[in-house]
Amino acid sequence: MAERFGGRYSPDQKNDTPGPPRSPFDGKTRSKAGGRVNFLFLAPLPLAITAFFQEPVGLAARLVAFGLLILAAWLTREGIIAQEAFDARKIARRPAMPRKIVASILTGIGLALPAAAQGAIVSAVIFGVLGAVLHSFAFGLDPLKNKGMEGVDEFQTDRVARAVEGAEKHLAAMSDAILRAKDRDLERRVESFQSTARAMFRTIEDDPRDLTAARKYLSVYLMGARDATVKFADIYARARDAAARADYVTLLDDLEANFTGKTQKLLIEDRGDLTVEIEVLRDRLAREGVRMDRD
Repeated sequence: MAERFGGRYSPDQKNDTPGPPRSPFDGKTRSKAGGRVNFLFLAPLPLAITAFFQEPVGLAARLVAFGLLILAAWLTREGIIAQEAFDARKIARRPAMPRKIVASILTGIGLALPAAAQGAIVSAVIFGVLGAVLHSFAFGLDPLKNKGMEGVDEFQTDRVARAVEGAEKHLAAMSDAILRAKDRDLERRVESFQSTARAMFRTIEDDPRDLTAARKYLSVYLMGARDATVKFADIYARARDAAARADYVTLLDDLEANFTGKTQKLLIEDRGDLTVEIEVLRDRLAREGVRMDRD
């Protein structure tokens, strides 16, 4: 007897099978903390080389300028990384220190100092202003306002922002620890779990009321995952223990399944809240004599 072909992607087929594993690159974009930023670390090198061919004042001025420009390059890179983390979140607080703005100022001072040491004040001012302005145009300014906290309960959104920041620190510690294992497959496995965890973060940011229900996931569970990763990396780096590796992978599988299940539950609860709100609104409209046709 002939049987109609059906499958996950067939028409009129209910898709009740789980989707493919979340890719560690989901929601990620290429970092801008490279290329031009790396060039900033190389550009000041002529100052350090030529400094030793100058008189004492010129030597000191060029070495100080070299240090300021290197510091500006480092602050620029850190500022770009901080802004990328800020842009990736729906709710975020502005950086405590405007790193890129400070880097622009230091760049201007670093470019002006050698000319000022030679008595060329006008040239120093020109170099300083142009350097600071061009740096700002090239790399932009830091976020100067909080994100996603306007017009909503600031207390709740601030709680979410702090909780997500703490959770991100646990994930960063996991990334640092797993590098010691020197196993690229495990690094990708940790990145996959981190993508799943961040999906929960974004869900909580969409509805800060979910924080209470998911707080232990952002703190207790991630802290445990961090500690387990640190211990495993130390053991696996000393002796390539296959059993320890298998246990660690199983732990990540269990954690990822729990995080995925909790995220789906939060989404279902959010849809349930929306349904209730719609029904309440319809009842109110009906009492006012306004009819809404339901499909």
